[in-house]
Amino acid sequence: METELLSTEQLIIIKVLPLLFAITMHEVAHGYVAKLLGDDTAQRLGRLSLNPLAHIDPLGTVILPGLMLAMGGHFIFGWAKPVPINGGRLTKNPRWGMTMVALAGPSANLLMSLFWALLIHLADVMPNELYAVALVEMCKFGIMFNILLAVFNMIPIPPLDGGRVLVEILPYNMAQKFSQIEPYGFYILLGLMFSGIINIFVAIPMHLLRTLMMAVAGF
Repeated sequence: METELLSTEQLIIIKVLPLLFAITMHEVAHGYVAKLLGDDTAQRLGRLSLNPLAHIDPLGTVILPGLMLAMGGHFIFGWAKPVPINGGRLTKNPRWGMTMVALAGPSANLLMSLFWALLIHLADVMPNELYAVALVEMCKFGIMFNILLAVFNMIPIPPLDGGRVLVEILPYNMAQKFSQIEPYGFYILLGLMFSGIINIFVAIPMHLLRTLMMAVAGF
């Protein structure tokens, strides 16, 4: 299938749906698991909605991904407004509960990556080649973006999900000290990205997951 059948504008448009879907489901998964474990804060604030408008962060959901898409970059990233969680209301073991809540977002992204890998097979039965090409490109982006979100969010630096998991499983005193880096987490991540050190955390898992999902997709 030839991507030349699609204009640059069309390629950008077909990537918007999987991008919004990935970011929205990531946050909803956090809130839904929290609700299952006893904390309905996200539900009361309307954050269990599948409507992307309930989760949009102007910079992370619109401006930054939009610029990356418009520039034709292969690395596209984004985020939504964090879902509010009251750890004190999570079951009889808040630390275990917070671990499950943190893992919910990346897990949802991996499931969505699998969804796009399976959906891509519908292109084989589409009568219109243009529609088939559009579906394939949408699904390939959905696969890769969800893998990126899952792997990136599991980097063990707060406030990322991996950092929150690490805080909850460390001994209490160590966890208290480690959690103090959270206000500087964004700057640490920027430093890791610009230095290339971040590849230590993401390169191998992304390669393995991409290989698995593209095999499911038939590539």
